[in-house]
Amino acid sequence: MAGKSTSPKVAKKASSVLGNSSTGKASKSAAGSALSQVKPAKVTSAKAASSASKVLRDGRTGTASKSVAGSALSQAGRKSSGTGSGGPRKK
Repeated sequence: MAGKSTSPKVAKKASSVLGNSSTGKASKSAAGSALSQVKPAKVTSAKAASSASKVLRDGRTGTASKSVAGSALSQAGRKSSGTGSGGPRKK
């Protein structure tokens, strides 16, 4: 998923999420994943994507955490369905 990286605005929010002692484990996982992708060479792992998904579904989560989780999910690798329709084809 080359070309996607965490924006400076989201990186700042991720830093705040990590520095907040009352932030939950899933939010911190998503924030760590987003921060690790400030340079576009990395992709969100399946475990971090799962945590980010939980953050987005949790009604108690703040907007900064949700923003960071959304960024992490947007940089997650796509699952292959095995049908051959999961991305661009090699020539």
